[in-house]
Amino acid sequence: MKLHPLSVPVRALSRALGFGWAFLIGGAALSGGNAALTGVAVLGVMVAVVAVVAYEIAYYRRFDYELTEDSLDIASGVFSRREREIPLRRVQNVDVTRSLVARLLGLAVVDVETAGGGSTEASLRFVSREAAADLQADVRTRRTTPGDAADAATAATPDAGGADSESRSAADRAREPTPVGERGELLFALSNRDLLLYGLLSFNPRLFSGIIAVATVAAPSLGGRMAVPDVGMVVLVAGAVALALGVWLVSAAVRVVQFYGFRLRRVGGDLRYERGLFERRDGTIPLSKLQTVSVEDSVLMRRYGFASLAVETAGYAPGQSPSGGSEAAVPIAPRAAVFELAREIEPVADIDLSRPPERAQDRYVRRYALAGLGVVAAGALVSRLVVSFPWYALAVLVPLAVPAARRAHATRGVYSDSDHVVTQAGWWRRKTTVVPAHRVQTVLRKQTVFQRRWALTSVVIDTAGSRSLSGGGAVAIDRDGGDADALADDVVDCTLLSVGVRGDDTAAAGSAAD
Repeated sequence: MKLHPLSVPVRALSRALGFGWAFLIGGAALSGGNAALTGVAVLGVMVAVVAVVAYEIAYYRRFDYELTEDSLDIASGVFSRREREIPLRRVQNVDVTRSLVARLLGLAVVDVETAGGGSTEASLRFVSREAAADLQADVRTRRTTPGDAADAATAATPDAGGADSESRSAADRAREPTPVGERGELLFALSNRDLLLYGLLSFNPRLFSGIIAVATVAAPSLGGRMAVPDVGMVVLVAGAVALALGVWLVSAAVRVVQFYGFRLRRVGGDLRYERGLFERRDGTIPLSKLQTVSVEDSVLMRRYGFASLAVETAGYAPGQSPSGGSEAAVPIAPRAAVFELAREIEPVADIDLSRPPERAQDRYVRRYALAGLGVVAAGALVSRLVVSFPWYALAVLVPLAVPAARRAHATRGVYSDSDHVVTQAGWWRRKTTVVPAHRVQTVLRKQTVFQRRWALTSVVIDTAGSRSLSGGGAVAIDRDGGDADALADDVVDCTLLSVGVRGDDTAAAGSAAD
C-alpha cells in the first residue's frame, strides 16, 4: 500500500518553507546588500525547493507498507533502502493525528509505537482519514491474542460471575473485528463546562520555573543592589500577581486546546480516546497491556470535588509516549465518577489506606521548617545583593511547616489485598495508584539516610511502565520497618500466586512458616 498522493505536496511545502526561509535569511545576511550575492541566495532558495520536491516524490514512490496477520511491514528510503517488520504483538499504540490542514485535506498521520520504544517505531505521513481508521482498527483486531483478550475481559468486567450467560463474553467481543466507523461504547465525554474547569483547576506551578530562571540570569545585569521604595514595592508585587495570572490563563488555554472534544470509548479490548481543537488526536490504550490506574487530583480539584484518571500501559506512562499519547484517560470529572470508572477498568475492592506512623509527621515538620528557613535566607541574600525588599516577611513560611506536615501525612498511605496494591502520595497533586498484583515486576525496600534516623522505610512497587523506570511509580512512603517488610513479602506472595508460580497451598505454608 502507498501513502496518499497529497502527502507529496503537503510534506514538500512544509520542508520547502523551512529550507527556503533558512537559505533566504542566511543569504541576505551574508550578501551585505550586494545585488549579485542576493541573486545567488535567491537561486539557492530555488534549488533547495526543487531538491525538496524531488526528494518527496522519490520518498513517496519508494515508501510501501503492508499489514499482514502478524506484522506491519514497511519499506522505505530514498538513498538507502530500509525494510522493517513490526510484530503486531509488540504494538503498544496506534495514534492517528490530524492537524488543521490535514483535516481540511482529509489526511491523517499514523504513528505506531511499541512497548519500551524510545521513539515512534513507524510514522505514516500522510494517509487518507479512512485508511488511518482502517489501519488502526485492523491492528487492534489482529494484535489481540486469546490471552490478551482474556486479560482485557478481566480488566473491563468488574463482576465476571454476574455476567449474562446468554450474552457474548468480553473475550469473544475482543477477538471480533470492529467494523470501520463503529465507535464502540462511550465511557466518558468531556463537556465544555468541565473542559473550562479542567483548564482553570489544573494549573501547574512549575510553569514559573522558566520565569525564575530568566530572572536569575537577568539579575546580575542590574548592576548592583537597587533600593525599591514602598510605592515601587506595591508596583512590583502587582506586577508579579499580574504575571502569575497571565501564566495561569495561558496554561488554562493550552489545556482547553489540548482536550477540546475529549471522548473515551471502549472498543473491544482497548480504550480509545480522541481529543484536540486544532490538532485532533485519536489513539488507543490497550487494556491487555495495562500496568497501573491512577486517580489524581490537585489542591484546587480536591476543593471542588473533581479528579482525573490516568492509565499507564507497558512502556509508556500518560503523556510519555513518543507521539504524546493520552495524557489522561479522563482529564476531569466528579471524584466519585472517576473512582467508578477506575473500578470498571481495573476492579479493586474498597480501599482502606494505612497511614505512615506518627513519627513520620515529626520528620515532615522538620523538613518543611528547614525548607522555610532556606527560603528566608535566600530572600535575605537577594535583598542584600539585588533588590531591597522586606525579606523578613518570608518568615511566615516557617510556622506553616506544621499544617503542611499534617497534610503530607494525611495524603500518604498504602493498601494491599490478594489482587492489588494501592499507594497514595502527594499534597499539591495527590495520586492514588492501583497496581494489579500480576503486573508487579519487582518489590524494593528503600531507605535514605534521613529515613534511617527515624527508622522508616519506603517500599517501591515496580511495573513495566515508564513511571516506575523514572521513579514516579507506586511507592509506599515512610513505613515502619516491620510493616515495610510485611508489605513487601505480601506483595511478592500475591504476585507469585496471581501468575501461577506459587499455589494456594504453598503460599499458606509459607505464611505459616513466617
